[in-house]
Amino acid sequence: MVITDGTPTTGLFQSGGLSSLAVGVWLRETSTPARHYIADIGQSDPAELQELATSLRHSGAEVVTVDLRAPMAEVASDLLRYRARHDGGYWNTTGASRLVLTSELLPRMRADGCETFVHGCVGGGNDQRRFARYGAQLAPEMSRVEPWTDHRALGRFPDRAAMMKAVADHGLRLDRGSSADRSTDANLAGASHESAELEDLETPVTRLRPRWSAWPHEAPPEPQTVTVVVRDGRIADVDGSGPDPVEWMALANTIGARHGVWLRDVVERRIVGTVCRGIYESPGLELLERAWTRVLQAGLDAAGRELYDRLSAVLGAAMYEGRWLEPAARAAREAADRLVGDLSGTVTLSVHRGVVRPEGMKVASHVVRQTRFGSGGNRWSGEGGGDA
Repeated sequence: MVITDGTPTTGLFQSGGLSSLAVGVWLRETSTPARHYIADIGQSDPAELQELATSLRHSGAEVVTVDLRAPMAEVASDLLRYRARHDGGYWNTTGASRLVLTSELLPRMRADGCETFVHGCVGGGNDQRRFARYGAQLAPEMSRVEPWTDHRALGRFPDRAAMMKAVADHGLRLDRGSSADRSTDANLAGASHESAELEDLETPVTRLRPRWSAWPHEAPPEPQTVTVVVRDGRIADVDGSGPDPVEWMALANTIGARHGVWLRDVVERRIVGTVCRGIYESPGLELLERAWTRVLQAGLDAAGRELYDRLSAVLGAAMYEGRWLEPAARAAREAADRLVGDLSGTVTLSVHRGVVRPEGMKVASHVVRQTRFGSGGNRWSGEGGGDA
């Protein structure tokens, strides 16, 4: 859809990123009635989001703030449960946030009288397709505006330097991970990092400025022990956090970030069939994956694990491509739930300077676990059921 003088009220998925703020400026300059929806998905300290909202209101924007940390944490929990990763182990944190934002905000926009929606994601990329797919499924009656396919928006903002000037002129609060040559997309599950420098495959990843995390050589010299409880196929506690996913994700993020457990540097396949470099920071999921994998190894038999791995690949692709709500992904989740829904256990991890090492585990499993030295050392015997 192209903006015209008669365009109805538009709901903008507003973040503190540079292109998103520039879209908000463009909507106001074109006199487009708009509401700016700011979602807290764990990307920043709440005070930073409040500063963003205040700066937008001072510029004349109508702002709606929504706390979506709980649904974001639930989707992060799903990423872990299904190991729904993309190339190189990337945890699909950006695709997951698009699922949360559209699922939660599109109904709110409709209820508030918005007839169109707009996002600030750049043209020709993965996010443009994710928003389009989820929008068509969740709000087919709403029109979609894509500014970075509109020649007028491209003329107004030919590059990020022009966006920076407009954002500064309007006194808007820019996210600390965004600049003319750098972009960060973050949420409770993790952050993605892009920059002019990092796009070059010859640039070492150490040129990156992490959003939250220490490099392993900067981490404390002493290891930390972490206890992770899994109940019915989901994380139930991380070092006393309790079962609330917001709480255990936040604590796992803190621990992983402190000890340098967070980095994925990959060259990934994109939705459009190209490849690009992706650098990702997911300290909590990287930490918890070690515990969850241990439970899977002890709790699933060979056929079950093979099927689970295939389902994980299906779900990783579905999340990356914005197809999480489609029938194939729904069926894959239902099948995976059948496999892992009764897995429970407690895993103790040691975390030290970028390395996570299992220290011990107690897991309830029906799978026969063979031992040798418990039978005299000259033959293998098995024990199954109960605690393995």
